[in-house]
Amino acid sequence: MANWLKYVIALASAFALMLAFRALVFSIHSVNGNGLAPLYQNGDMLLVNRCSYGLRIEGNGLLPYARLQRCPVKRGDIVVFMAPNGIPSGVMIARCKAVPGDTIPTLDGLLIVPGLKTCAKTDYYWMEAINQQNPVDSRHLGFIPERNIIGRVSTVLYNRHQLRLP
Repeated sequence: MANWLKYVIALASAFALMLAFRALVFSIHSVNGNGLAPLYQNGDMLLVNRCSYGLRIEGNGLLPYARLQRCPVKRGDIVVFMAPNGIPSGVMIARCKAVPGDTIPTLDGLLIVPGLKTCAKTDYYWMEAINQQNPVDSRHLGFIPERNIIGRVSTVLYNRHQLRLP
């Protein structure tokens, strides 16, 4: 085998492993808007742990949706989730304010978050933005199904406000 071919195979393997790691374990998402201000600002880049609630298995019609080593979302977690069907907003970031079985006080009375904590039933969560002036959360989207949750925010990779020079 040619000497240069060993380097090409090593680089291709490293690239494939990096893509698999990024797709299965961590992903990077940016904050759009000020719904999470002052904790996260518009333009911040967040590292999201995709395995924090279990490894997602999307069957895409071939297999049923499942999570391996499932761990429920905890109240107070800041999570990244896909907007429910029919809403074209894409990926959103919010804080989990209520888990299945919780009661939420609203102007119209009380809401009970639906869902059973079993793998057979999809759990639902109530997500709220931190900044009440700019809410794009469950008050507008409704309950967020567990299958839409991508993962928990681990850390801020890039904060554009801290990098400003005087």
